[in-house]
Amino acid sequence: MSYFWIGLGSAIGGMARFGCSNLAARFIGIEFPWGTLMVNVIGSLLVGLLGTLALADGRLLLGVDARAFLLIGLCGGFTTFSAFSIETLQLARDGDWLQAATYVLASVVLCLLAVWLGHLGGVAIGR
Repeated sequence: MSYFWIGLGSAIGGMARFGCSNLAARFIGIEFPWGTLMVNVIGSLLVGLLGTLALADGRLLLGVDARAFLLIGLCGGFTTFSAFSIETLQLARDGDWLQAATYVLASVVLCLLAVWLGHLGGVAIGR
């Protein structure tokens, strides 16, 4: 049954990613891949928060299927390494090496910071 919940979460996460990326493109622009950066940072925050809350000693008593739906399906479908990779390649192919490097550095630093902040939030809620 976990495959069903992972698939459902992935579909919802993918649609949410598409919507967020389109909003970012409309309101911020397409010169830099803001949409993908945004969804990856938000997704990292969510996986840190939900992952911490759903641990065995966490505040949320979730079953295996619920954890699979949220963490693997929803968060996994929402975030995207493939889009990050192709956008970085495109920036490099266009000769925008500074933007490509900025994107890689910002993605790694901001996503790690977000997952840590999500974890701290989960710890604080769990008390």
